Amino acid sequence: MQRIGVAAAVSFLGGVIQVAMFVLQLGSATFLLTEPVISAMTTGAATHVVTSQVKYLLGMKIPYISGPLTFFYIYAYVFENIKSVRLEALLLSLLSITVLVLVKELNEQFKRKIKVVLPVDLVLELLAHGLSNVIPSFFFCIPSAAAMGRTAVLYSTRAKTQCVLASIIVVGLKGMLIQFRDLKKYWNVDKIDWGIWVSTYVFTICFAANVGLLFGVVCTIAIVIARFPRAKTLSIKNIKEMEFKVKTEVDGETLKQVKIVSINNPLVFLNVKKFHTDLINIIQKENASNLLLDDISKCEQNTLLSPLSNGNCSEEASQPCQNEKCSLILDCSGLTFFDYSGVSMLVEVYMDCKNQSVDVSLAHCTASLIKAMKYHGNLDSEKPIFFESVSAAISNIHSNKNLSKLSDHSEV
Repeated sequence: MQRIGVAAAVSFLGGVIQVAMFVLQLGSATFLLTEPVISAMTTGAATHVVTSQVKYLLGMKIPYISGPLTFFYIYAYVFENIKSVRLEALLLSLLSITVLVLVKELNEQFKRKIKVVLPVDLVLELLAHGLSNVIPSFFFCIPSAAAMGRTAVLYSTRAKTQCVLASIIVVGLKGMLIQFRDLKKYWNVDKIDWGIWVSTYVFTICFAANVGLLFGVVCTIAIVIARFPRAKTLSIKNIKEMEFKVKTEVDGETLKQVKIVSINNPLVFLNVKKFHTDLINIIQKENASNLLLDDISKCEQNTLLSPLSNGNCSEEASQPCQNEKCSLILDCSGLTFFDYSGVSMLVEVYMDCKNQSVDVSLAHCTASLIKAMKYHGNLDSEKPIFFESVSAAISNIHSNKNLSKLSDHSEV
């Protein structure tokens, strides 16, 4: 009676927790449970369930063992007492497993494909499971769970299971146990995910499913935090690919002075320094490339115009034009989210470029990003810096250049 009361209390508490998770809309938190973690945890849990059925499959009497490393203690006891295995139970278990596997495989081969898939709302599922545990708990029911969970409850309450039923349980877990084949996939795709799978599985079989799951989630978050700052944040866009998108006629000189950089990742405190470094490297690399092409072109012109140059470029020809004003366009279409540090870095880049007489334009900005940048820094209010597209930003640069030329001519 005491165990029934404990089971009812656990059912009530579990239901309350699930309903609370529904109220807090925590169903979306499942994104933290990556595929390698789930695969390893379920495989480890299935291994625990199979281990709990070993004494029935072999017809042995194994003392109740609990705590860490139970998995190893049970198999150590089995090998130490291998002579106590009942041959008839073992043969019946093997026969049952063989028949069940054959029937299951035939069923998989000839079953009809499901044409309609019903969507599952994770948040509503929490409410359904929560209520199905809270209400039955007042009638002394055990917690509702998956087959693996029910098996664990029955095992902990010393329920009697015969070898045929144990065989059914083992075959029912076949889908989880064959997830070992995923190791090859993870190794070929990402060896870090392979390591997460193996370590999560080891923690699960050494301790418990909840410990393995917690370790896998923490390990995944730690690896993401470690890898995120080193991820590529920026890429240079080919200006030639943007020419056809510009509605106005833009001369080659204007296009030559425009650098378009695409932001490919969220901009948060983890990668703002990498963003700044990548931006500087891209600009310096493009400047070096453009200066090299300019030097070659000017060298060829001077060689043709000055026969006395002996094929050498003059120092004046190799000097970059300091009067040309460059423009930088940041394509924010890949900037999915940001934090205070990210906005601060964007404002800092804008102010640094402004101090160096470089015009900065931002394209494809969300309303929240525009609001945050305007609130954070003293942006130039005399001319627009936010544009709906890269083409609009290029057109604006071209228009400003034409106005500047007209102003210079009028002064002359």
